[in-house]
Amino acid sequence: MYHKIGEAPAASRLKKLWVRASDFRWQMEYLLRHGYTPVLFSELSSAAGGAEFPRNPVLVTFDDGYANNYEAAFPVLQELKIKANVFLVLETIGRHNAWHDPSTEPWLRMMDLAQIERMQESGLVGFGSHTMSHKDLAAIPIEEARWEMRESKKRLEEMLGRPVTAFAYPYGSGAFKPEVRTAALEAGYLHDFSVRQGIA
Repeated sequence: MYHKIGEAPAASRLKKLWVRASDFRWQMEYLLRHGYTPVLFSELSSAAGGAEFPRNPVLVTFDDGYANNYEAAFPVLQELKIKANVFLVLETIGRHNAWHDPSTEPWLRMMDLAQIERMQESGLVGFGSHTMSHKDLAAIPIEEARWEMRESKKRLEEMLGRPVTAFAYPYGSGAFKPEVRTAALEAGYLHDFSVRQGIA
């Protein structure tokens, strides 16, 4: 699970969310050397429906949809023919990261629609939802959380022209609040993703 690919700017407040492009390449090559098969969300959904799944499947995912995913990670994916998946925040597409100040962190540009379309057309990149506005779903009223999940799925499907079956909880916390997780599944997602922070 990745966020930003590239060299972390000195002023970045979240340096731990950056992975150097050279390190990203090494990690992708590691997966291939050790017999893993990167898959798309659509393939995961097909397998859940009974379709045959490749040996040693692995999901390579990116949260948020930063422009550097296209500029720095996508060329590596293309070269190595690695499939990956991006969780998009609908309201930030083609804009600056809405939850950061562009005057202090101008490098946090998000992918625009043309970049998303090129990635999708390559057959190497699939997309999931990361809500409309990246709010902490565990900290807002449940009706607002339902809208964030339902509306982002609807609009992404209209934009991409294909089903959006995967969802990632911003900050991870929503997954551990039962009513929020129930709402995610009721919104029509087949797969929901979260994380517990720490060292594994």
